[in-house]
Amino acid sequence: MRIRRTSHLLALTALAALALTACDDGTGVKDEGASHPASSSATAAQPTPGTDKGSGSGTGTGTAPTKDTTGSAGSSGKSGGTTGGNTGGAGTGGETGDKAADTASDSRVPCNGSNTRVTAQTVARPLNHMLLTVTNTGSRTCDLTYNPVLRFDEMQWVPQAAKETQPQAVTTLAPGESGYAGVLLSAADGSGDGGQTAKKLTVAFQGYTPNSDGGASATPTLPAKGVYYDSSLAVTYWQQDMDDALSW
Repeated sequence: MRIRRTSHLLALTALAALALTACDDGTGVKDEGASHPASSSATAAQPTPGTDKGSGSGTGTGTAPTKDTTGSAGSSGKSGGTTGGNTGGAGTGGETGDKAADTASDSRVPCNGSNTRVTAQTVARPLNHMLLTVTNTGSRTCDLTYNPVLRFDEMQWVPQAAKETQPQAVTTLAPGESGYAGVLLSAADGSGDGGQTAKKLTVAFQGYTPNSDGGASATPTLPAKGVYYDSSLAVTYWQQDMDDALSW
């Protein structure tokens, strides 16, 4: 009986020791129950090779569409560049250049001493008149604007233009064509003063605004005996027709 009680007491002592071990708060005995969740967390943070393989497949699938998209954009850009090059080089540029060349060839220039031949001759009628003839010797159409600016010898004044002779439109000369101006040299009734005989005549041209420089002057030859003029000296505007130049 005594031996059985002793055995029973030893068993109770062992159970008590185990109970104390399980209920320890971490001051000296390791808690086995808490160690299992820590082990699970470590496993989740480091995936197995099977999980890594799955992640790699996902990356590969994502890369393929990106490559395809880039390829499509590159093809589209190349096509656009080819179209733009063809349009700019052969289309608009060529046509614009041709039109500019046509416009330049059709443009007019002022008539002056560099692109015309100028003659001066006295006429029997009207009395005391001289006729200026300007012929376009250039390759482009030229305009005779306003009126000729005359200077006999070294005269210091400019003969006035008769306003009533101003034409409706600018006198225009195609290559080979001629324009005219009449010059009243002296008053038929002798009312003019300061009469003298000139040996040299300079004809200046105006530009597209009054009294502007139209280019080179001309020095047509005068009769050997010279030309008599007085204070009545005046000119007409440039005319398309000879009769209009001499009707004044």
